Amino acid sequence: MSGYMIFSGTANPELSEEIANYLEMPLSKASIKRFSDGEISIQIAESVRGKDVFIIQPTSAPTNANLMELLIMTDALKRSSAKSITAVVPYYGYARQDRKAAPRVPITAKLVANLMETAGITRVVTVDLHASQIQGFFDIPVDNLYGAILFMDYIKNKNFKNPIIASPDIGGVARARYFANKLNLDMVIVDKRREKANESEVMNIIGNVEGKDVILIDDMVDTAGTMVKAASALKNLGATSVMACCTHPVLSGPALERIENGDLDELVVANTIPINKKSSKIKMLSTASMLAEVIRRVHNNESVNSLFETT
Repeated sequence: MSGYMIFSGTANPELSEEIANYLEMPLSKASIKRFSDGEISIQIAESVRGKDVFIIQPTSAPTNANLMELLIMTDALKRSSAKSITAVVPYYGYARQDRKAAPRVPITAKLVANLMETAGITRVVTVDLHASQIQGFFDIPVDNLYGAILFMDYIKNKNFKNPIIASPDIGGVARARYFANKLNLDMVIVDKRREKANESEVMNIIGNVEGKDVILIDDMVDTAGTMVKAASALKNLGATSVMACCTHPVLSGPALERIENGDLDELVVANTIPINKKSSKIKMLSTASMLAEVIRRVHNNESVNSLFETT
C-alpha cells in the first residue's frame, strides 16, 4: 500500500472516506482553505515524492469551484514531485457541452480536458461520461467506468413480474440496449422533443408498455423534467410501474419536487454526487467499492476492463 496515496477534495468527502475504508488505508492529508474573496489555497501536508497519487474530486456543483480545486491540488502535487497524478472524477462536469450544437459556441468538455492535462494530471478515472467520445478529448489514459455494474443486481432483486427497459430519449438508446441485452429484456424508447435547455416534451412511446414494469435508463438526472414526463407518458399507456436508474444525481432546480409529486415510483442513483436534500423515492447506491478496486488495479498495472466483463 505504501506505493500510492489518496487525497480527497471537498466535493464528496463521504465517498472518499468510503473508498479509503475499502482499501484499508487512510486518506492523505491536505489543507484546503478559501480566502474571503473565494480564492482556493491548498497545501499538501505530507511527502508525496515518488508516489502514485489519486485525487478523488467530482466536478459537480459548484462546478467551477470544484474543478478549480482539482486543478490547484494537482499543481501542488506536481510541484511536490509526485510520480503520477490520477484524477478520480466520478462525475465529469461540462460533459454535456461536448460538440458545437449551434454556431459560435464552445466545446467546454474539451476545454476541461485541456485544463486537466495542463495542470499535470496523468490519468483520469470517471463514471458514465455523458458522451463516451469525450475520452478522445484527452491525450492521457481515461477509464470510463460503467455505472451498469451498480444497477444490475438491484434490478434483478426487485423481482418485477413484467420488466422492460426504456430509453428516455433517442440519444440514450445504446445505453438502454446494453442493459436490455445484459438482463435479457425487451426495450422501448421514449420519443421527445427538447424545446430548450433543461426543458423537454414527451411525444410518444415506441413500443408496448401495457402491464409492464418499466425501467428507465440514463446517465444523469438533472431537473428531472424528462424522467417525470416520461413516467407519466408510460403510465398513461398502461405501464404498471416506472423506475429510473440514473448514475449521476445532478438534481438541480425543481428536480426533487418533481420527483416527489410525479408518476415516477423510484429513482435509483449512484453516489458520484452528494445529495443534500433527501426524498423517499430516491435510492442511492455506492460506487466506493468499484472505484477503490479500479484505484488498486491502476496502481498495480492490472486490467480495469476485466472488472466489468462479467457484468
